[in-house]
Amino acid sequence: MPFFLPHGTLNAAPDALESVFEGGLSAHRRSAIDGRTTRHIGYEASQVVRKRIEEHFGWGKTVGRIRQTMYRGIKRVDQHFKLTMVASNLVRMARMLSAVSQGVTR
Repeated sequence: MPFFLPHGTLNAAPDALESVFEGGLSAHRRSAIDGRTTRHIGYEASQVVRKRIEEHFGWGKTVGRIRQTMYRGIKRVDQHFKLTMVASNLVRMARMLSAVSQGVTR
């Protein structure tokens, strides 16, 4: 089986992010993503999932100290990363449980 499947085989589109610039020095730039991609429901769902995933990495960089690791070796760095992501999930679950106990809904 080839590494790349022919276009349209899986009926899926690549996960791409639309760039939106609000004035400033980058005002002349345009996004490479046009309406043909952003009009689909799957694009919006993908962006929601992307944000949820990126929040964990951001938390890990600021709180979990994975921006610049203090460990050497792939095994130790991997363990530190996994432990940080587990801690991030525990914090998220605790926040969700406290919101449910207070009766807060989205």
